[in-house]
Amino acid sequence: MPADSVQEVFLNPGDFHFAGGHTRIRTLLGSCVSIALWHPERKLGGMCHFILPERGQPAAGQELDGRYATEAMGLFDRAIGRAGTRPQDYRAKIFGGGNMFPGRENHAGIQIGQRNIEVAHRLLAERKIAVVAEHLGGAGHRKLVFDIWSGDAWLVFREAGTNKN
Repeated sequence: MPADSVQEVFLNPGDFHFAGGHTRIRTLLGSCVSIALWHPERKLGGMCHFILPERGQPAAGQELDGRYATEAMGLFDRAIGRAGTRPQDYRAKIFGGGNMFPGRENHAGIQIGQRNIEVAHRLLAERKIAVVAEHLGGAGHRKLVFDIWSGDAWLVFREAGTNKN
């Protein structure tokens, strides 16, 4: 793919992008999770970058917020519907959910990364979307690249407390 024909999109925490064609989506993940969905026949898909599993009940008329897994999946639901496709025709790849502070005691007993991983699996299972690849958990951060035209994803994982990839 010639580099000048690729649309580059960078997702910050809470961002969502769904497209077709020559689109490449990038992001950086710690305890956050990204779900990349791809439709193999239509060569379209997207990616979200959520921070937390859910925010509770949004107020009436409030927009979906991609910072929360349940609402990021709602954004996918809308995009899939607009594309005239079905959720179960997509393939999912899930990344992230790392422990960014290994060795630190978590006094609240809450492991955000692990909760994000669990909710991602649950939301995809509810929609009967097959998970074909994942790189989850661990202690560190990830650089992720997803090419919509091919469905390929590349990942660089940097373990916390080391200089190795």
